[in-house]
Amino acid sequence: MPRAVIFGCAGPALAADEAAFLRDADPYGFILFKRNVETPGQVRALVTALRDTVGRDAPVLIDQEGGRVQRLGPPHWRRYPAAQVFARLDAVDPALAEEALRLSAGLMGADLTALGIDVDCVPLADVRHPGSHDVIGDRAFGEDPATVTRLARIQVEAMAAVGVTGVLKHLPGHGRSMVDSHAELPRVEADRATLEAVDFPPFAALAGVVPYGMTGHLLFAAIDADRPSTLSPVVISEVIRAGIGFDGLLMTDDLSMAALGGPLGGRAGKSLAAGCDLALHCNGRMAEMIEVADAVGPLAGPALARAERADAERRRNTAGATPPSGDAAERLDALLARVGTV
Repeated sequence: MPRAVIFGCAGPALAADEAAFLRDADPYGFILFKRNVETPGQVRALVTALRDTVGRDAPVLIDQEGGRVQRLGPPHWRRYPAAQVFARLDAVDPALAEEALRLSAGLMGADLTALGIDVDCVPLADVRHPGSHDVIGDRAFGEDPATVTRLARIQVEAMAAVGVTGVLKHLPGHGRSMVDSHAELPRVEADRATLEAVDFPPFAALAGVVPYGMTGHLLFAAIDADRPSTLSPVVISEVIRAGIGFDGLLMTDDLSMAALGGPLGGRAGKSLAAGCDLALHCNGRMAEMIEVADAVGPLAGPALARAERADAERRRNTAGATPPSGDAAERLDALLARVGTV
């Protein structure tokens, strides 16, 4: 069975030692970043090489949200609007916003399928809180849970229609973070009733729609005052699984983020012991990947069953993919231009 981990790689092509390590480690899947991207042909070759190391149709992930989180960009790929653009459109003309979002998500997904990338780390179901850190910021579909739910659903369903499967993030909610979790651990002081009324509902509404999920590295003082969500059995079992109802394949956010302390192997082991199904390590540093791999065993039990369900949905999406219409890009530009967002 594949190992319960997703790994990145260092550059635009696999080095011999990377390929050998990945063959031995047999990760469940892979994730790409801007450092791995140069041209369409190069990316297709890298995706093929990654899958060849494990000898199967492993998922290949990317963070392609639009806005400032877009690993593929000009000159080879279109620049897409951030989620906030669609939320602002929605406040003026919901029908226009929904059409524009479907077109944008479909075109963005088609960019990925052309490269062999079949999983995109969207949608963000985070409800942005006024005054919070901009680590989420314009990446969110707004401050209203119902709007976030509706637009996030449109985005992930439009992606699935062109063959790309989504990842629901950041469970159970990152919108109240007052600091950047890449640099330090955010502490959320909101009471549980407020979280259940505002932050958790979009995740609950999408729990059965998206087969993959990703934790956020935040500490919710009202739920577990000692451990961030990724390392908290209480948050994962009581909130993400039981309360929100997410029974998909749950991965950590990047283990190398500074919000989590201690050795990388310890972070990986604690996250799986807490109830995560997969450890996610993104930076491609060989010494760290070896440490994480040594701490993580093969997928088994409920995690394996969730992986099999997610793989089946991913393959159904790929097999049923319908490319966007030939005038989709022109139509999107026209819709955005009408409201001055281009």
